[in-house]
Amino acid sequence: MTAPPQIDRRMAEALDAADPLAPLRGRFALSEGVIYLDGNSLGPPVRQMPGHMEARVEEWAERLIGGWWAGWMELPRRIGDRIAPLVGAAAGEVLVTDSTSVNLFKLAAAALAARPERKLILTEADNFPTDLYILDGLAAMPGRHIEVRRLPCDALEEAITEDVACVVLSHVHYRTAALWDMAAINARARAAGALTLWDLSHSAGALAVDLDATGADLAVGCGYKFLNGGPGAPAFLFVARRHQPHLPSPLPGWMGHARPFDFSPDYEPAGDIARFACGTPPVLALTALDAALAAFE
Repeated sequence: MTAPPQIDRRMAEALDAADPLAPLRGRFALSEGVIYLDGNSLGPPVRQMPGHMEARVEEWAERLIGGWWAGWMELPRRIGDRIAPLVGAAAGEVLVTDSTSVNLFKLAAAALAARPERKLILTEADNFPTDLYILDGLAAMPGRHIEVRRLPCDALEEAITEDVACVVLSHVHYRTAALWDMAAINARARAAGALTLWDLSHSAGALAVDLDATGADLAVGCGYKFLNGGPGAPAFLFVARRHQPHLPSPLPGWMGHARPFDFSPDYEPAGDIARFACGTPPVLALTALDAALAAFE
């Protein structure tokens, strides 16, 4: 076995000097001398974000309610389309809405509704704690009779059998950075008739993700970590186009209605990704995330 190289400051500086991405630091508002390695918790702001926010506030003051008909309503879908290339999705498959936890609940519940004869959710025992809480909360709802089975990672793939409704995994482990083989898990689930739901919070914006090419069914992700959308930025969800007309959202809010401004007393879900919207889009927060995505393009 070859001994690893000794890492010292000189070697680190040489690697930085040769890094083709190093100049991109200038796109972010980082203080001189700061070495920031906490983007997994909160990404730094892009330099143009204050200008974008100021322009949106001015638009709000000028247009007032008219802003909804001047592009605000389209922000969740339009920004979702900007995120889509970062996660290997097509236009119309990503929607920016709600929080990661709420989106996880919505899509896990939708997966269970799509497999009504199955009552089992598989996940990793050491998955991100909030994901476990959400799944346990879903299973504890009256009348659901759902089992959430937490398994060690080395036992999980073999456990994907024909009684599993959904496999819920974090693509990148939040502590160890271990990476699941997304294509292998998706293939195993597809063969068993189960759906996959990926949490991309620690991978979107940090490494290559290809949801469509690997056959993923569903995914959620965070807007304030590596996508740099700001504290509490809206999250995103992915639903493969083949599932969109069939999966029901458990939170049928007015923004998921086929014609929200009809104000109909009866709910009719939108026929595409919009059905997984729920409440009013947070326009100012969406504006900050929209500005941040320019750094990737």
